Amino acid sequence: MPVPEIVVPVTEPETEWVRGRPLQKVSPTRSHALVQLAFASALRAWAGNRGDVGTEWRFRIEPPGEPARPLVPDVAYVALERLRGLRGRDLEVPQLAPDVVIEVLSPDDKRSDVDDKIATYLAAGTTLVIIADPRTSTVELHDHESEQLLGVGETIAHAGFPGFRLTVEELFAGTAAP
Repeated sequence: MPVPEIVVPVTEPETEWVRGRPLQKVSPTRSHALVQLAFASALRAWAGNRGDVGTEWRFRIEPPGEPARPLVPDVAYVALERLRGLRGRDLEVPQLAPDVVIEVLSPDDKRSDVDDKIATYLAAGTTLVIIADPRTSTVELHDHESEQLLGVGETIAHAGFPGFRLTVEELFAGTAAP
C-alpha cells in the first residue's frame, strides 16, 4: 500500500513542508552560501566512497505514522549502502532521511520552523542534524540523545560521521568582510 505523501510544487527557491504548511526556503545570502559550501566541501572530502553529499537535495521525509513530506537540507550526507538499489525518482528524490543534515540559518528563519525540521529529521532516522549560524559563528549538534552548542575554539566531530573534524573557525572563516 503506498505511503501517503504531501506534495508541494517545485519552486525556486525550493518549498518544504514545515509545521503543517508549505514554506518556501529563503534565497541564501553570501555568508549562508559560503558556510554551506565550506561544510559541503569538508563533508565531501570526508565521505570519499562512503556516501553521497549534496546541497539543496530534496528528500521525502517520512516520520513514523506520518505522511512523507518534502524537506530540502542545505547539505545532506547519505551512506551509499542506503542508496543502493534506488533508481530514477527514488534516487533523485529519495524517500528516506539523510544520515547527516546541515542547515545554515538565514536571518529570516524562525526558530519554531528550525526546531520542527530537527524533530522531523531525527524522528525519520537522521543520525545527526547540524545547525550552523553565520551571525553568531556557532554550531548546534542535535542527535537522538543530546544537543551540543559549539563556538570559536571548538571542533565539529560526532560518532555519526567518524573521523570527520572541522573547526568552527574553519567553517566560518570565509564569512568575514573582505
